[in-house]
Amino acid sequence: MADWTNAIMFGVALIAFTLGLSSIVMGFITAKTGAEGMQEKVEYGFFGVTGLVIFLLMTYAIS
Repeated sequence: MADWTNAIMFGVALIAFTLGLSSIVMGFITAKTGAEGMQEKVEYGFFGVTGLVIFLLMTYAIS
């Protein structure tokens, strides 16, 4: 049963890493300017960092 738990945790970690990294990249390539553009960059950055933190927590839990 521990193998299933590790496999699920690995899947969650992989999804979190992918979403976190893609959110950070999307924050850099936004075309909007002004306050709306800055709000979008902050939102993408927040989701990106959150995804990477979840990835690190799952990696720690697996090891």
